[in-house]
Amino acid sequence: MSLNRFRLRMAEEISKTKLGSSSASASVSGSSAASAATNAAKSRWNILWPSSLRWIPTSTDNIIAAENRLLSILKTPYVQEQVNIGSGPPGSKVRWFRSSSDESRFINTVTFDAKEGSPTLVMVHGYGASQGFFFRNFDALASRFRVIAIDQLGWGGSSRPDFTCKSTEETEAWFIDSFEEWRKSKNLSNFILLGHSFGGYVAAKYALKHPEHVQHLVLVGSAGFSAESDAKSEWLTKFRATWKGALLNHLWESNFTPQKLIRGLGPWGPGLVNRYTSARFGAHSVGTVLTDEESRLLTDYVYHTLAAKASGELCLKYIFSFGAFARKPLLQSASEWKVPTTFIYGMNDWMNYQGAVEARKHMKVPCEIIRVPQGGHFVFIDNPAGFHSAVMYACRKYISQDSSHQELIPDGFQLV
Repeated sequence: MSLNRFRLRMAEEISKTKLGSSSASASVSGSSAASAATNAAKSRWNILWPSSLRWIPTSTDNIIAAENRLLSILKTPYVQEQVNIGSGPPGSKVRWFRSSSDESRFINTVTFDAKEGSPTLVMVHGYGASQGFFFRNFDALASRFRVIAIDQLGWGGSSRPDFTCKSTEETEAWFIDSFEEWRKSKNLSNFILLGHSFGGYVAAKYALKHPEHVQHLVLVGSAGFSAESDAKSEWLTKFRATWKGALLNHLWESNFTPQKLIRGLGPWGPGLVNRYTSARFGAHSVGTVLTDEESRLLTDYVYHTLAAKASGELCLKYIFSFGAFARKPLLQSASEWKVPTTFIYGMNDWMNYQGAVEARKHMKVPCEIIRVPQGGHFVFIDNPAGFHSAVMYACRKYISQDSSHQELIPDGFQLV
């Protein structure tokens, strides 16, 4: 249908609606007629403009609502709150959002009920994710820990300030300092800190700066251990020489993110997200696939978190170079590690565990590396039971020492 024909069709439909409302005015009040006309117009508009072509709006409220729907399948009660972290680090001339505003910022936080005396486990999500990605783990972990999960600043249901960091140092400070202000607001100390992928990078950097608060570090498929110069092969150099590699490298350095694609696709964005979640955690899963309900709720949640205002996602090019190589790799700081650490990787994780093996050679603190079968980069979704066993084993000295709760490494797991 051409644009002009579409406009004529709409004009005809609106005229019919007006005529219908005029004839009805003799038997109903003016306001009722207007309401009926409006509803009729909306109904005809819905017929002419199918749902597949309508933009689906999002906002922080939509994200929190989608989060609540996703977490409604859990059995463990929890409290959701927006923790005020102020407008910037105390004494700093640079605010979270690089502006002169004194507007406070908030970290979206969920805290699960736990037995008195349980150790505190703080969970930090990775890039392109939010705390709801751990939905398959909260019930099991809450049976042994006081579980607290957060959305990092600029992600999920947390505040999304304008992101104008211009260096790796500024970008790291954005996440590390905002997490520290969150910790102060929650009055936490002596906790176990778990981070996944990019969240593992942030957790490790935080523990390097504030080791006095972290009891144990659990890094799950952690990014950021290798630099581009450490690459064992020349594949990246050769790929960059191709037109595809040059284009992708340009997009990376231009800070083109996957989230921008979701926003740009407008009404087709949810469909793309649905295809991704269905494929990654369904057809191409290396472990336990999502149920239909889990897939539907996760897809809805992921769409809203990705389609919201760009903020924390813009960290990408400042933390990593093209190929996901860290600009300031954790391997360079391994000798400065002060917190006992456990690395957890899925057997099929594309993130190479050899970076952790190399880092351990330079560490002066206890360090274990566990590989979990039937798990990829999202091992906690692919094989939740295996992931829980790995976390329990990593934290065995902090949880109950009762003989009925002795943690053993399960068969099929690999201690590297």
